[in-house]
Formats: sequence, C-alpha cells, structure tokens
Amino acid sequence: MTPSSSRTTALVTGASAGLGHEFAMQLAAQGHDLVLVARNASRLAETAEDFRRRYGITAEVLPADLTVVDDVAAVVERLEDATRPVGILVNNAGIGLLHNFEDNDASEEKKHLKLHVETAMLLTHAALKGMLERGEGRIINVASVAAFLPRGTYSAAKAWLVSFSRWANLAYRKRGIKVTAVCPGFTHTEFHDRMGMDKSVAPSWTWLRAGRVVSEGLADNERGRAVSIPSKRYKVVAALAKVAPAQLMAGPARKPK
Repeated sequence: MTPSSSRTTALVTGASAGLGHEFAMQLAAQGHDLVLVARNASRLAETAEDFRRRYGITAEVLPADLTVVDDVAAVVERLEDATRPVGILVNNAGIGLLHNFEDNDASEEKKHLKLHVETAMLLTHAALKGMLERGEGRIINVASVAAFLPRGTYSAAKAWLVSFSRWANLAYRKRGIKVTAVCPGFTHTEFHDRMGMDKSVAPSWTWLRAGRVVSEGLADNERGRAVSIPSKRYKVVAALAKVAPAQLMAGPARKPK
C-alpha cells in the first residue's frame, strides 16, 4: 500500500501506548493515514516509524501534553487545517487518580477534568467544522463503563463524555458525522500501572484485551452507534447500574478503563 492523498487521515491522542496505540494500529491496518499525538516524543516517533513500515501509510507526529493550553492549541490548529483534513478523531488521552477525591490535590483534579472533558470538547469542536463541510467524519471518545457508576470524578468526567457523545451523534448523524463513546471496563494497558493501582483488586475475568475493545469500538462507530460497551460482561454491568442501588455499584474497585 502506498500513501495516497485520497485516504482518510485519523488523529489519535494518547497514541504512544495503551488503547491509543491500539486504535492507531488498527486504523493504520485499515489503510488510514495517521496524526499521532502524545507526550512522549521519542516513543511517538518510534510508533510512527513502525506503522509506516508495517502498513505503508503516512504517520505524522505531534508531541503534546493535552493538559497544557499551548499544546492543546497546536492540536486544534492541526485539526482546523483545511489543506490536510482529518476525517477520524479519536479522543483517547486520559489519566487516572489513585486516591479518593478528598485526598487528591485540587490541581491534579483540575488537570484530570481538563484532559477528559475540556480538551475532548475543544478537539471535537475543532474537527467538526471541516467534517461538516465535507459531509462526513467519525469521532470516537474513549470513555469508560465507570461513566455509569458512582465512582468519583473519573466516573463524572466519563459520564460527561458519554452524554456529550450521545448528543453529538444525534445532532450530527444526519449530516454525515458518527460520534461514539467507547466504554470499556478494566483493560490490559499501561493505564493502571501509570496511576499506581494494585491490579489484583479486580478479578481476572474482569480484564479485557485492548485489541477487542478497539475492534468493537471501531465497528460500533462505523455502524453509527452513540455508545459502545465492549463485551457482554460490561454490557450487563451498565444495565445493572440503571436499576441497582448506588451503594452496591460503587464497589471497592475504581476507575476501570
């Protein structure tokens, strides 16, 4: 496969590791060109070179910390560049906070909220104009099954993403834009290791593979579904959350992704 200007370009945040890396890899395997966004510039460059070699696509590197105003502005500028249109946006970058709300520093809570809510909103807003002008586009917001559970500010932020995605899919679907919130449960990535979580608190059967989460999420987005919950086990969890007592659903295990 050789690079082609007619191919759709996908911009993926948090693309150097975890679900972001998996989204980028599966999109590259489908023949999409990439804009890879993450904080770790060297790891990002290695990822881009690997995908170019393996899939014959073009892969642009855009190092950015999406909790920093100027870095977010740089990604917004790239999304708004009409000469290099982005047809798929994956808002994947995320962080977790290990401790309870009252024990976290307020500055960390602010950064957490900014990344999951404000940054995702700004990047979606930037991508939409060009997508609407072209009459097509795809947006995936990586949320979590925690969005349906009463589990601190992580759940609250992800609940915002789910609600936002549902509204956006309804508002823009007839204009050619598909918006999906992907809501996995515990997934084998670096996410929990980076936040220092003891992964043994979650039974082995609760853990999903990143490949499955991404393939189901991409398929649901292609079908135009507003919410994607990978695996039957987590579909059951989300359904139970609607009827079970909040105290029961809060549980000891927090921040699945």
